[in-house]
Order: sequence, then structure tokens, then C-alpha cells
Amino acid sequence: MNGSLNLRAGANGARILGFGDYRPRRIVTNEEISRRVDTDDEWIRTRVGISERRFAGADESIVDMSVAAAGKALANSGVLAEDIDTVIVATCTAPAPIPGLAPEVAHRLSIGTPGAYDLNAACAGFCYGLSAAADAIRSGSSRYALVIGAERLTDWTDQDDRGTCIIFGDGAGAAVVAASDTPGIGPVVWGSDGEKSRAISVADRFSYMEMDGRSVYRWATTRLADSARRACELAGVDIGDIDAFVPHQANLRIVDSMVKTLKFKDDIAVARDIVTSGNTSSASIPLALTAMIERGEVKTGDTALLLGFGAGLTYAGQVIICP
Repeated sequence: MNGSLNLRAGANGARILGFGDYRPRRIVTNEEISRRVDTDDEWIRTRVGISERRFAGADESIVDMSVAAAGKALANSGVLAEDIDTVIVATCTAPAPIPGLAPEVAHRLSIGTPGAYDLNAACAGFCYGLSAAADAIRSGSSRYALVIGAERLTDWTDQDDRGTCIIFGDGAGAAVVAASDTPGIGPVVWGSDGEKSRAISVADRFSYMEMDGRSVYRWATTRLADSARRACELAGVDIGDIDAFVPHQANLRIVDSMVKTLKFKDDIAVARDIVTSGNTSSASIPLALTAMIERGEVKTGDTALLLGFGAGLTYAGQVIICP
């Protein structure tokens, strides 16, 4: 034998055909939170920019929310469930490590026998999943992929801890990714800073999330701008020509700081979904972008810079062409 193997022929590139979202029914205002912990609406808005967030009910599991968001994404993309061959669920709040969520999500959507797995890169999870799907398509391992970011952060948040209970919410967002002769998902720029891995953590299965908010804020506002610029460079797009900026919705002050640092064009559309959804970790980018598309703030063919970052500490960003 000559020691070589055949490889599948992949596509030139991949692009997103449609987005979908699911937001839990229960709206939790700052006033409601202030009845439980020592805070008020002004204090919360000043520090994180949030006015309300969504909490999932007992009948809204991560799988339920994933299925709802994915169904909407499939409808918006025009792709049949039977054509999907890869399902990726990005989440850091699965109720148990086994079984994974993705196979059940695929079954609930009547997606035959796809490759299906969960991915945990915390708040950068959707961008990691999007890159994994695009790479699978370009290598020939997949033709149509479904990428979902879904979280029930309220399961892992101490509702008596003022530092975290004001921030996190629940929800799911999804995207259908397909092979394309014209690439619509740029190269990913990703990385991690394990030295700060304890800045956001859950000690064990019996514990709630703990976060050093100041450390994360400093890291996000000083370390990530170069990665955003690099993602634009690799995609061959000038940062001044980006039509929409959709960062992870961690904190409104972080979003506004990044916009100022990156010097986008004046009329760029900026995701500020955190104001009414809170921080939904891996769900935040697809949730925010779906809403922007539905409101007409982002149009077909627009270039959007996505930038996920969070626990790990991990980050990932890429430029996409909006469906």
C-alpha cells in the first residue's frame, strides 16, 4: 500500500440560508428581581444595560427551545428536515452530560440519521459551531447542517446572587448552513485564555455559576478587538464596510466599548438584544441576528461580523453574508 486514503470532495464554501429563534414566554423585569435581591432598575441598567430577560418555564427544556428555533430556521431557509445531515447544539447548560441534546433534537425534527453532537464553548459556542459546520461542508462531510445555540442559564444561576441573577436569561437561536459555490461564511478567528479559566465557572454539579465580572469586562474590552479586525482581514472585507456587528450579548457596556474601539461606519447596525433578553450565552448571537433581520435592520446580502466570547475564556469570530 502507498499509505494514502481517498477524501471526499467538498464544496468551495458554505453559507447561511436562514435563521430562527425561540424566546421563553416569561418576561422578568428588573423590578421583579429587585423584590428578591438588593438592587433596582437604575443600578442594573447602569451596570449591564438590561431592562428585562426571559426565563424558561418547566415546560421549556433546552431541547424544546432548540426544536422551536430550529424549526423556524428550517422554514426560513426553505430546506427540508430530511436534507439535514449534521446537527450541532452549542450549549453550556445541558442538564446532564449523557445523552447529548443534538440526537434528540434531530429526532424531534424528523431529521433521519444525521451526525449529531453537542459543543461547549460557552458564550462563543454558536460561532464555534458555525465554523465546525462550514468546515464539515468544505471537507465534504456534510451538505446541509443545522447549528443551534441554546441555553437554560436559570438552572445554573443563584437567584439570590445579585452579581449573576440580574444578567442571565434563557433562549435558543439556530441557523441552517449549506454548501455554496460562493462562500458566505468567512474563516474563523478563535482562541482561548486558559489562565483566566476560573473567571466564569461552575464548581461542580451541585453548584451555581460564579463570575468575576470585572475581570471578564477588562479582558473583553482590551483583548478582542484585534480578533475582530483579523476576522475581517481573513474574509477580505474592510472593517469600515461591515454592515452589522453582532457580538455576544454579555453586557451593553462591552458592546458599546467595542463599537467605539473598532471604528465602524456611522450607519452600522449593532446588536443590542441584551437590553430585552439578557445574557443568553451561546444563544445570544443567533437570537440577536434573527431579531435584526425580522426588524429589517439587516438585509439579504449584508456583511455581518459575529464575535462570541465568554467562559473558558474562549472567543471566536467570523464574517458572514446574511441570508
